[in-house]
Amino acid sequence: MIEQSKIPALVRETAHTLEEGGFEAYIVGGCVRDLVMGREPHDWDITTDARPEEIVTLFEKTFYENAYGTVTVVHEDAPPELRHIEVTPFRKEGAYRDMRHPDTVTFGVALEEDLERRDFTINAIAYRTEKNVFVDPFGGIKDIKDKRIAAVGDPEHRFSEDALRMIRGVRFVASLDFTIDETTARAIKKMAKNISILSIERIRDEFEKIILSKNPEKGLKLAFEFGLLHYIVPELEETVGVEQNGDHPYPVWEHILKALQHSADRDFPLEIRLAALFHDIGKPRTREFSREKEDYTFYGHDTTGARMTKRILERLKFPVKTIETAVKLVRHHMFFTDIEKITLSAVRRMIRNVGEERIWDLMKVRTCDRIGMNRPVEEPYRLRKYESMIEEALRDPTSVKMLNIDGARVMEVTRETPGPKIGYILHALLEEVLDDPSLNSKEYLENRAGELVKLEDKELKKLGESGKLKKGEMEEGELKKIRSKYRVK
Repeated sequence: MIEQSKIPALVRETAHTLEEGGFEAYIVGGCVRDLVMGREPHDWDITTDARPEEIVTLFEKTFYENAYGTVTVVHEDAPPELRHIEVTPFRKEGAYRDMRHPDTVTFGVALEEDLERRDFTINAIAYRTEKNVFVDPFGGIKDIKDKRIAAVGDPEHRFSEDALRMIRGVRFVASLDFTIDETTARAIKKMAKNISILSIERIRDEFEKIILSKNPEKGLKLAFEFGLLHYIVPELEETVGVEQNGDHPYPVWEHILKALQHSADRDFPLEIRLAALFHDIGKPRTREFSREKEDYTFYGHDTTGARMTKRILERLKFPVKTIETAVKLVRHHMFFTDIEKITLSAVRRMIRNVGEERIWDLMKVRTCDRIGMNRPVEEPYRLRKYESMIEEALRDPTSVKMLNIDGARVMEVTRETPGPKIGYILHALLEEVLDDPSLNSKEYLENRAGELVKLEDKELKKLGESGKLKKGEMEEGELKKIRSKYRVK
């Protein structure tokens, strides 16, 4: 039985009000599943034999604006997660001609008929709080104990009602670490193409939940095996079976899945997980065999992968900020390669490219990449050295806004009118400061601006884009502290 204290008081009170009104009331669906599993539910749904118009009369404040009978009971002073509690009458649904919405909804049916319309057995369990009893006609509790995902009734019928249920099944496997019933699996393989009629937004939401689950590697493997991945991110299928060079023990598909899984194991946010998944997606399209190296090369896979990542995430209609961050991380994931060749100037420029707020995210992607190559040590000396150089570089200006001069002052000093030349001067000054942070003084920058304004635009622009690439010098004492922190020299 369920410990009553695990159910919020407002949920129990809502059910009690229905029972006091002469009706039956059950919590139902995912919240019951989570309670049985010992997890904390995030959403609470109640089902009842009362009709919508009867439900409304029992509560002080409600709203009811849908064709499915759901009445939202409002508790204005409650915490946000309990402010709105949905109460739905037992209902039976007609055919789903659009493979998403039922053509008809019938109220006044038995609870078992209501449970019969649900997707998986683990979500077709009802619990009556007043009587402390379960109604579980399809063996959902046993399936929870057996860690098994099975459709309610005929899986082909369930998936013909709403094709999204097939992706949801994979998502439950990934989030709950369950396996999938053979009959249900066969139906998904047979009907996978039907998800192509779904809206991109619904597909994206489930894909995102798989990526954010505890076992995204397991979920995506299953999505590929079932043929669902082809209709979600077909570009990922290109990586299957693509062998890499001698540095990589795994083909591209296995490598990126292991990188993604590490991001989940570390509970990294969505943008980093997406970058871990897509960081090598450009490899199949850039793979060539080098007779000189006697091995495969993947030159430019970072830029190709960034373009592909942008197209994929835009197609899936992810938020602009999410796309921008993931694309940046994919584009620059190859930066940290040879410790002997990376200078502080180069690190400063990388910080400028990805932004101070994202440079550490780039290091996390690098860590995922490394673990995906079966490197057992997550933070070897080389990685610690990179981190030390980043912290050193973060003490210096890495963008125009950090200079001790701005566009208005440049115009005052140079008597130049507003225009592109002011921007060229600022970026030329930044390049010098990136090479030597000690130059970031008002006196030097103002004098230097007076010199730079005499140059032609073309020459100024070249200065701003190229720079001198000299290694910056910093206070020895501060450097020692930072390097000691990361246990590097």
